[in-house]
Amino acid sequence: MLSDVPLDLPVRPVLPTLVAALRATGDAVLVAPPGTGKTTLAPLAVADEVAGRVLIAQPRRVAARAAARRMAGLLGERVGERIGYAVRGERRVGPATRVEVVTTGLLLRRLHRDPELPGVGAVLLDECHERQLDADLALAVAVEARGTLRPDLWLLAMSATPQADRFAALLGADGRPAPVVRAEAALHPVTRIWAPPPRPVTAPGAGRVDPALLDHVAATVRRALRERDGDVLVFLPGAGEIAAVTGRLADLRDRIALLPLHGRLPGAAQDAALRPADRRRVVLATAVAESSLTVPGVRVVVDAGLSRVARTDLARGLGALVTVPVSRAAATQRAGRAGREAAGAVYRCWSEATHARLAPQPEPEIATADLTGFALELAAWGDPDGAGLALPDPPPPAAMTVARETLTALGAVDADGRITARGRVIASVGAHPRLARALLDGADRVGPDRAAEVVALLAEETVAGPGDDLTAAWRRLRTNVDPAATARWRAEVRRLRAALPAGTPADRPGEAGGARAAARGDRLPDDLAAGLVVGLAYPERLGRARRAGGSAYLMAGGTAAELAPGSGLAGSAWLAVAVADRSPGAPAARVRLAAPVDEATAREAGAALLRSEREVGWSGGDVVAREVVRLGAVELVDRPLAAPGPELVAAAVLTGLRQGGLGLLTWTPAATALRERLAFCRQALGDEWPDMGDAALLAEAPRWLGPELARARRRADLARIDVASALRRLLDWRQAARLDELAPERLAVPSGSRVRVDYADPTAPVLAVKLQETFGWRDAPRIADGRVPVLLHLLSPAGRPVAVTADLPSFWRSGYPQVRAELRGRYPRHPWPEDPTTAEPTRRAAPRRR
Repeated sequence: MLSDVPLDLPVRPVLPTLVAALRATGDAVLVAPPGTGKTTLAPLAVADEVAGRVLIAQPRRVAARAAARRMAGLLGERVGERIGYAVRGERRVGPATRVEVVTTGLLLRRLHRDPELPGVGAVLLDECHERQLDADLALAVAVEARGTLRPDLWLLAMSATPQADRFAALLGADGRPAPVVRAEAALHPVTRIWAPPPRPVTAPGAGRVDPALLDHVAATVRRALRERDGDVLVFLPGAGEIAAVTGRLADLRDRIALLPLHGRLPGAAQDAALRPADRRRVVLATAVAESSLTVPGVRVVVDAGLSRVARTDLARGLGALVTVPVSRAAATQRAGRAGREAAGAVYRCWSEATHARLAPQPEPEIATADLTGFALELAAWGDPDGAGLALPDPPPPAAMTVARETLTALGAVDADGRITARGRVIASVGAHPRLARALLDGADRVGPDRAAEVVALLAEETVAGPGDDLTAAWRRLRTNVDPAATARWRAEVRRLRAALPAGTPADRPGEAGGARAAARGDRLPDDLAAGLVVGLAYPERLGRARRAGGSAYLMAGGTAAELAPGSGLAGSAWLAVAVADRSPGAPAARVRLAAPVDEATAREAGAALLRSEREVGWSGGDVVAREVVRLGAVELVDRPLAAPGPELVAAAVLTGLRQGGLGLLTWTPAATALRERLAFCRQALGDEWPDMGDAALLAEAPRWLGPELARARRRADLARIDVASALRRLLDWRQAARLDELAPERLAVPSGSRVRVDYADPTAPVLAVKLQETFGWRDAPRIADGRVPVLLHLLSPAGRPVAVTADLPSFWRSGYPQVRAELRGRYPRHPWPEDPTTAEPTRRAAPRRR
């Protein structure tokens, strides 16, 4: 076949070396920069050497179709003769087909269906460097299939970047890396022109791209048209930015063809961007045009320097598209588009200094993507962990855990992660496992045709059109408003309808309400039918309006969601959300596509999330006992519980006490005094005495408040507890017996009075006593087995402090004479002896003279 192609491209001289390597070892890695012809010439060279068909796998459908058309054109044939292709919903091959271009997803399904790949002589994996999830898995599965079942199968990985050692190690056998064959650089030079914006722009992120950058990209396109010849290829992160820049260039339409190129376009529109035109063209493309595709006539590339990647919020099960700076490797790929057919130029809308700070390679999809489908593929292959496969990078453990939990909930895998019979049916559908589940179970509830139509709309995202009303999009497709979109949708509907197993029963094991739902399924209106199918796919996204007539919702998964301003779905009491994304840091997810449902439909779709619970807890400052029915995080029913269990009530009261603190108890003076005495004992005598701190008392509440908590039914019961009696439960019998001895409530003073001791400061207990009552004391009293002296607050006859001391002898010697001199004249009826240590103590003043 290669001999039929007169075209000389840079890869052609290395093809004999490549074929020799494959003939010797059966595996190889071909490294060839963009524009060298590896995608078109290598498959033809391999087809000349093998008896079976050559499968070449491409990550994208548009690239697969384009590669097939390019090879067929080189042979002077139509697609479907010696060169064919197969993408989801479309296949053009014939009995004479020798080379078939497929998407990596289709290659995976064929390997699952029959890993021996009968009739296939070689598998070529193109654009491995892009590190898409399906491509990584297809490579790993193909390596294992070749090693165990098909040692004669040739396996070739093709990459546009020079980092080939990893792929060589993965493809090789018996510890030997696969041979690496390298082609020369692109034939035509590309001039780099640094064209940063004239003023700083907002860094990319989860929000929209700064309009100032889009203005600059449009201005750079105009500059390139003035300064260079040939067509211009513009790289932008997404379809929205393509539309925005196209609008900024609208005045050029009379002499320039403005052509979009992205994955959401119909196939015909994509193909139009890949054909020469009768006038100069500006093709505005996403990353879909980075690799494999040759856009004819392009001599200039204008690169905005941005790429859009998916990020998965594992906790909420939501994705978000985040705009990130392009990697250096991807920037090189993009620049290469300008030199495929002749010398060209690339205008980079960033500075050379910024370029040096870019990541060297793009982040592999396995690091950020939803891995539910990936995990099911591993389980179907028989290696749930992927540990035995030649994966370029292992899957992140957290993402795999979430994926397995989802698959277990769908009934697709068992507790050990092994695929079930139901899981094999789900895998055979060829859609995301959630959508496959919705198709299988929705067919029983709304009928197979309507289930396939809704799932096809969700699976083929390009057909939904504008707006967030899924039911309206469904009706547009049915009425053929957009013939191209309807054609793609109907092709997917036929494929999904054919994937349904024959005679699927209405009642599935573990699926509540199947027969009842099937009986009413044909009577459901379209909006409820659509919502039911969506809810079966994404039960955690069933949402109820937070307030009547509003646009804010709480989804069953616990995430807040909001409709876009002006949405026609606003006011719906319930929504089944098909597509939503939540930007990092945003308080709520944004609903992109949804269908209105009623509560009955939400209950049916989310049956696995329905919970009826009796709750006894502390809420709003008191015990609340209620019976609650929830759909995930959404409360459906809330009614009082008449006779809650005593143990549950006691636990709720304890929770309330711990939340509200000890202030919920009534602390009488006696209780406070006892607490302070016990705190002093712990301070003076050690940790064998109970801790009286708030945290410790709350932690030990069941021990010292157990009987009272068992009887309490509400907050008011806490206030009636005898706290002093309860605190004594913290003492053992020895401590209880010695408490009054070690920390007496009152101390006898020489006058005969018994004066209360203040233990508010556990490090220094205080005895406040009138000075005249202490006459005769030579030393201050000591407590705690004599370890701690009492701090004396000596008072005047009027009860005012005149001295504070714990060293009474020192006070009698030096302090008392001064106090005596100051106060004897003020209080002449009270004794002021010169030697208080021998004087008679008294509580009374001398009687007045008549």
